[in-house]
Amino acid sequence: MSRSVEVGDVAPVFTLPGTGGRSYSLAQLRGAPVVLVFYPGDNTPVCTKQLCSYNDELTQFAGLSAQVIGISAQDVASHEKFAAKHGFGFPLLSDVDKSVHRAYDVLGLMNLPRRSVFVLDAVGVIRYAHRAVVGVTYRPVKELVDAITAIG
Repeated sequence: MSRSVEVGDVAPVFTLPGTGGRSYSLAQLRGAPVVLVFYPGDNTPVCTKQLCSYNDELTQFAGLSAQVIGISAQDVASHEKFAAKHGFGFPLLSDVDKSVHRAYDVLGLMNLPRRSVFVLDAVGVIRYAHRAVVGVTYRPVKELVDAITAIG
């Protein structure tokens, strides 16, 4: 089994299809902080609450030039409906084969995604990592904003 990526490691790069009819590459987002939000599923109670809370405070992330990216294993069509329903101002990416989930070590029992958040600095180094054991709660906006601010 490979070593889990942790704070201080260079984030695994990826390109995934997402909302808005385009693909998103982590390499293209270099130059500013990135908040990667791995969530278990579209239109589930906790995921909806989590992503809506991040969307409601999107100006705090934007004020720090940080890009929020949601990633789950549903297909783009599911993401498009979910994003439209809630008016998300950030992209949702589709990792159907869970390859990016594996690269970030966010799969739990029975290969199910764990609610996890990573903050990357402008050069792609992981500066904050949280992998939930039980995904019934999520990291608050203030904690993520503080993590971005601490990058300096």
